[in-house]
Amino acid sequence: MSVSKSSQSPRLRISNVFKRFGSTTALGGVSLEVASGEVHALIGENGAGKSTLMKILSGAHAPDSGSLLLDGKLYAPSGPLYARNSGVSMIYQELNLAPDLTVEENILLGKEPKNLGLLNLKERRRLAKHALDEIGQSDLPMNVPVHSLTIAQQQLVEIARALVCEPQVLIMDEPTSSLTQMDAANLFKVIARMSQRGVSVIYISHFLEECQNVASRFTVLRDGKSVHSGEMADSSIDQIIQMMVGREVSEIYPRTSRKIGKPVLEVSKLAGLIKPKDVSFKLFSGEILGFFGLVGAGRTETIRTIFGLDQLIKGDVKIFGKKDTKSSPTKRLAKGIGLLSENRKEEGLLLNLSLADNLTLTCFQTVSNFGFVNNTLQITTSENLISELEVKASSASQAVGELSGGNQQKIAIGRLLHHKAKILLMDEPTRGIDVGSKAHIYRLMNQLARQGKAVVFISSYLPELLGICDRISVMSRGVVVETRPVMEWSESEIIMAAVDCAETEGVAA
Repeated sequence: MSVSKSSQSPRLRISNVFKRFGSTTALGGVSLEVASGEVHALIGENGAGKSTLMKILSGAHAPDSGSLLLDGKLYAPSGPLYARNSGVSMIYQELNLAPDLTVEENILLGKEPKNLGLLNLKERRRLAKHALDEIGQSDLPMNVPVHSLTIAQQQLVEIARALVCEPQVLIMDEPTSSLTQMDAANLFKVIARMSQRGVSVIYISHFLEECQNVASRFTVLRDGKSVHSGEMADSSIDQIIQMMVGREVSEIYPRTSRKIGKPVLEVSKLAGLIKPKDVSFKLFSGEILGFFGLVGAGRTETIRTIFGLDQLIKGDVKIFGKKDTKSSPTKRLAKGIGLLSENRKEEGLLLNLSLADNLTLTCFQTVSNFGFVNNTLQITTSENLISELEVKASSASQAVGELSGGNQQKIAIGRLLHHKAKILLMDEPTRGIDVGSKAHIYRLMNQLARQGKAVVFISSYLPELLGICDRISVMSRGVVVETRPVMEWSESEIIMAAVDCAETEGVAA
């Protein structure tokens, strides 16, 4: 589906761009060109400088030196609105929506149609509906507040919002990180149509298979510098990974023998306010149990209900063989159950606090003396975790909000390690993490399972579920429809199970 590079002069030319934040050099000389109608993949590890470069293009930051040319003219955006009016739109990995406004209001925010100074509500609705239709989401309700949607649905609203501006350059930062494969496939069709209309797309993703599918050319950033640009068809994934990390990465999906023990979590006919509707499963010590489903299947709601965050209406829960149905997050934590939220920005982390505070906040006892936090012990403990997880940060005292999205995710995972959780409920733990870091997280999960710990692993990315799980459960409309050992599943069978049940139930409804 990739599009060939245009023979015309570049629509966007970035030449030797530098950007520093204090003593830290975020960009140390980046150059790349994007032609009209070209889909250009920007690839690099977390902290390589991708987000900083995109923020410069979208007007959020100004470069210290270097030049930007848009259609042959000097491009120096004074802010995001200037960039949007110049035809440059960006879809951020971290959502930038107004949570209390409706879907329709968010899509047209800042671009509201007017007649004689008055808001044209009919035209606004038409434009919003057209944008949702274009990405295959015509059924998404437009009159509900955005905060009532799932993270995946919010990401779709963010995409529709960018498209409604009819950009000439569209920057997409991890646009499929919250999407199912079906929604991602719809998005790729949209990108192809936009490319055919001459729109230039800069596509950032840690899913290198996606980059190969959607882009014709690519540029690799490493340590704030552009180290290679080339035709996507001329490079393999292994070669691109070596360009990214400067070394060979082996065994992306490690699988070592591990002993499956007794049930540690038993869920029977679990139901919440809306979802889940009827969920039953068992999780064994030493096991990684994967959960797959389409948007709205109820995977996140299931583990939130088990953890005590969402209200449980009926059903039974057993923890380590003892009935413990209705509980609170505090009690779940005390029993060794840890939750990694899919929404790290709003639920997973306290962005204004330090790495050390975020790593230890659910278990201050191990870094305290006589009820007071021992700062030296807390910093030492945190630095050990930071080193183990290969987090790129200046110190344990740095605010976690200053880190890249992938490094923030590592801190959220690190808190579970510090808490020494025996049952880990992990919702999209590799979202926004680069290939090298993903391999590190997979090895860590494998290691935890070998130690006898149990992992529930929710993911929308089938290769990783098939790569590291022992069993995979498929959910649809709030129900676990089928669970099999991983060797008895294929990608097509998993998708078929999720789609067939959704379509059948949709007809029955």
